[in-house]
Amino acid sequence: MSALEPRVPQCSAPVPPPPQGGVLGSAYRTLSIGIISVVFLIAFEATAVGTAMPVAARELDGIGLYAFAFSAYFTTSLFGMVLSGQWADRQGPLRPLTVGIGAFAAGLVCAGTAGDMWVFVLGRAVQGFGGGLVIVALYVVVSRAYEERLRPAIMAAFAASWVVPSIVGPLASGTVTEHLGWRWVFLGIPALVVVPLVVALPAIRRSASGPVDPDAPPVAFDRRRIRLAFGISVGAGLLQYAAQDLRWLSLLPAAAGAALLVPAVLGLLPRGTYRARRGLPAVVLLRGVAAGSFIAAESFVPLMLVTQRGLSPTLAGFSLALGGVTWAGGSWVQSKGRVAPYRERLMVFGMVLVAAAIAAAPAVLIESVPVWTLALAWAVGCLGMGLVIGATSVLLLKLSAPEEAGANSAALQISDALANVVLLAAGGAAFAALGGGAVGAGHAVTEASGASHPAAFVVVFLPMAGVALVGAWVATRLHTPHTPHAPHTPHAPEGTAGTAGTA
Repeated sequence: MSALEPRVPQCSAPVPPPPQGGVLGSAYRTLSIGIISVVFLIAFEATAVGTAMPVAARELDGIGLYAFAFSAYFTTSLFGMVLSGQWADRQGPLRPLTVGIGAFAAGLVCAGTAGDMWVFVLGRAVQGFGGGLVIVALYVVVSRAYEERLRPAIMAAFAASWVVPSIVGPLASGTVTEHLGWRWVFLGIPALVVVPLVVALPAIRRSASGPVDPDAPPVAFDRRRIRLAFGISVGAGLLQYAAQDLRWLSLLPAAAGAALLVPAVLGLLPRGTYRARRGLPAVVLLRGVAAGSFIAAESFVPLMLVTQRGLSPTLAGFSLALGGVTWAGGSWVQSKGRVAPYRERLMVFGMVLVAAAIAAAPAVLIESVPVWTLALAWAVGCLGMGLVIGATSVLLLKLSAPEEAGANSAALQISDALANVVLLAAGGAAFAALGGGAVGAGHAVTEASGASHPAAFVVVFLPMAGVALVGAWVATRLHTPHTPHAPHTPHAPEGTAGTAGTA
């Protein structure tokens, strides 16, 4: 029985009632612990590996390829997301999740045993492919295995899974790197894969495996969408390369990247996405606007504190730690059943908080402004993100038919990842143009140890605050005038106005 549209038996036998209790009740406990463990693993990797990355690049004589260690992950994850969406819709989420976890671990081992920087980058690419498979498959698991009333709670649990890694991950990684070496940060994490595999996979096999309709004939993979996914990955990589190499020759890879990205995005996101069409397109657009503006700005916060206010990298990183708690708190608030009628309004409020936090961040450039004010402002912004990100996931599954949950979840994640790439590239180019130094994908770094020009930070934060305000407007367009629980218009044939049509 689908979590979105229960099938009514044709016979007169009574329909069994849905399981009672919460996400940790007896019916869901094993599944919830298993998939939350997967999210915890991804979160711990994201926070720990970044700390060890500079040491790895230095030891492997690969500082010049430092940014590619991040961009390789992002670009291959875009391809993995599209593939996972199709795979999960056709055969269920079990196989893409299993393959994804295996690829994620294999990539970590490859990077941890690398003898030169190109092998290290290859490991990061394999890891990103696995991460893309996993994140979309998890959304399909939530769509199929959990009742609609429980989805906000499990999304809030996903957000809470980032709290401990965001605080402990950098400290643990720094300690291991200092005393045992950076390789053990990469080689130690795959051992954690055993827990999700043992706990989650049997539960997923029982509750969410196989196609939505086992009696329907198998559907072949959409080769056009696979080609578009490859195009979006290559295009994103070229765009990132061009943004970090500010020369006239960089216009060539930038143009090539845009030529690949535009048709791919138009073909992979729901029709009407960039017009903020009400319903599913607005949800997908809001996810990208929120994630892209916030993450692009956050990448520069530690650098600003180090270069402008003289904080150590550890203290600068910990200035963001409170944000993990408030993010989880915002996600918890949106998960409560009594706020469901007001969820769209909360998302508008959340985007206003995000915009205010980003706009307030450059105030710390003034020497008389205490550093702790930035930590407080960023905690407010993270509260807003918690309200928005969890709710977009809930609304997406609410508006998706069971057989489209994978494709639509992939669209949501593509919007998220692509906005990160594009807005970080734009912010990084502006930062470098005003004397800020070079910028890697996902992490800002300067070429010199001296302080960057303060204006370089201002031209990053203020435009991103403007993008977040646009997100507040997009959040007013999430409500659909028709039946709230009805799925969106089914996919149309290729080249028409279905979900896979023009954005």
